[in-house]
Order: sequence, then C-alpha cells, then structure tokens
Amino acid sequence: MSQELLNALALFVLAILVGFEVISKVPATLHTPLMSGANSIHGIVLVGAMLIAAEADNPLSYLLAFVAMTFGAMNVVGGYVVTDRMLQMFRKKPTPKPLAPAEPESHA
Repeated sequence: MSQELLNALALFVLAILVGFEVISKVPATLHTPLMSGANSIHGIVLVGAMLIAAEADNPLSYLLAFVAMTFGAMNVVGGYVVTDRMLQMFRKKPTPKPLAPAEPESHA
C-alpha cells in the first residue's frame, strides 16, 4: 500500500469520526435546519465529482465519479425536499369555513 493511499484512508477515517462526534452532539430540534443548510455542501460535493469525472482516465475512475455524482445529486434533492417539508410546518393552515345551519325539512 502506498503512503499516499494510507494518508488518504487515515484522513477519511478521521473525517468519519469527527463528523459522527459533531452530529451526535446536536439536539434533535436542530437536525432539520442543519440538514437544509447543508445543501450548499452537497452542491460542492457534486461539483467535485464532476471535476473528478473530467479527469477520469480509466473505468474505475468513471465508476467512482458516477457514484459520487449520483449520491451528491440525491443529497441535494433530498435536502431541498426536507427543507420544503420543514417550511410547510410553519405555514398557517387555512381555517375551515363554518358549516351553514341545516334548514328544517318541510313535510308538506
């Protein structure tokens, strides 16, 4: 295993551990706003995957770039769906119109 690959794997594992530690300390009421704010980060991931795809020169690189773009796009779309659902919680619900009193039936 090359030193460069070992360094990349160590950085990846450290990023996972730090991310888990940070997210586990966030109260549940803040998860949705943080997710909606993370859309810009997912957009950057998507752009990075496109740059990797542009530099790809073998099938494995193409496959990894495609997987990264697919997951990045799913995160962006999912983030906007979650944001929309969150914003719907704060909209006023329309008040139902009161029912008109029933007219008595005539027995003529």
